[in-house]
Amino acid sequence: MIVVMMSVHEAGPADGLPVVLLHGVGTTGWMWTKQLSTLAGELRLLVPDLPGHGRSSTLPWVSIPQTSRLVAEMISARTTDGRAYVVGLSLGGYVGVHLAATAPEVVAGAIVSGVNVLPLPHSGRLRLMGALIAPVMKWGPVLRANARALNVSAEDLGGYQAAARTTSRQAFRRVNSEALDFRLPDEAKSSRCSVLAVAGENEHDLTRRSQSVIASTFPNAQACLAPGVGHAWNGENAELFSAVIRSRVTGAALPDELMPV
Repeated sequence: MIVVMMSVHEAGPADGLPVVLLHGVGTTGWMWTKQLSTLAGELRLLVPDLPGHGRSSTLPWVSIPQTSRLVAEMISARTTDGRAYVVGLSLGGYVGVHLAATAPEVVAGAIVSGVNVLPLPHSGRLRLMGALIAPVMKWGPVLRANARALNVSAEDLGGYQAAARTTSRQAFRRVNSEALDFRLPDEAKSSRCSVLAVAGENEHDLTRRSQSVIASTFPNAQACLAPGVGHAWNGENAELFSAVIRSRVTGAALPDELMPV
């Protein structure tokens, strides 16, 4: 039997502090290009393509818990002491939250961004919309509309479209449906993992409010907003996003620009 493994790109010094970067749905590890260029000189970056995406597109997406286990196995296999800092945005944030709750032994600390844990109104309608979009998700007009919604810059548009076209429709449908029902695992209440929950200031109100819920559920957590940006703020304000990663990994104070929730 052939076992398909999750593809992982590595960058940075072998003896650097290990940091895992988890991407969003409909893209790949490509979305961390700016963080790679900024941080690879000092940190060891592990950047997987999650199941159903990019070089892992032949590995079917099963669920957030199953992907969390795959990331935990990757950390155990690719780090010296079996632990790493975990940074996740959007889908990557959901995986990161689940990982911090259920496998804190492999997470030295977590930064999760753009995660909603509150009930969404009209979730059935949103689920139907996701199913209708899936067949045309790789069409140029749809990709350009998504790029505008995410404030993808003109210089990044080509890279975004190329990454999005590698996503399997199966993964797109399942991830969008699963995210609508996501709630914090019960284990979060007793997890010893340090968690920073962040949302862009311009994100949906439920997402902004969810950061306080995350911070009040994990015993060692805090919540912040990134000013003047939306969901995909690792690209909108790459300098600030990289500074947040650097501060958490090194134990320095968070950048003053972040607004406490």
